[in-house]
Amino acid sequence: MKHFLETFVRMARRVEDGALIALFLSMMLMAVAQILLRNLFSSGIVWGDSFVSMMVLWTALFGAMVASRDDSHIRVEVASRFLPERVRRLVAGLTSWFAAAVCGFLCYASGVFLASEYEDGLAAVGSVPSWVFAVILPAAFGIMAFRHFAHGVSNFLSVPRAVS
Repeated sequence: MKHFLETFVRMARRVEDGALIALFLSMMLMAVAQILLRNLFSSGIVWGDSFVSMMVLWTALFGAMVASRDDSHIRVEVASRFLPERVRRLVAGLTSWFAAAVCGFLCYASGVFLASEYEDGLAAVGSVPSWVFAVILPAAFGIMAFRHFAHGVSNFLSVPRAVS
């Protein structure tokens, strides 16, 4: 069972990394194509700019998910440099749980937004409805909430025991 879980996690990391690379490349290719088409042929792809905007959102959220996966997101750690290891772990755990709470709230709020976009049925890119592109919001924030919660648990479990 342990081998299966390790294989699953390794494959999930590869899929996530591959999706991030694919999103970034598609965004860059469309942006370059738009620039070339406009400058060389005085034309462009009608939905190209909207597509690039959506890919910026998706790339940013996938990047944030990867950062939360590796617990390497941006943080301010000035105070933690001066704290003893035990307190540092407790602060890290509380910080992770705070981040999980914020991401959980954003997951809920973006779910409400997604439902609203679905009801409106407006197109975002070509004839693709805007809600299709908004699906990333609750999914990404939900995944990040889970990961931050798990990092908090990990930090609390790794707090060194006080010596009596």
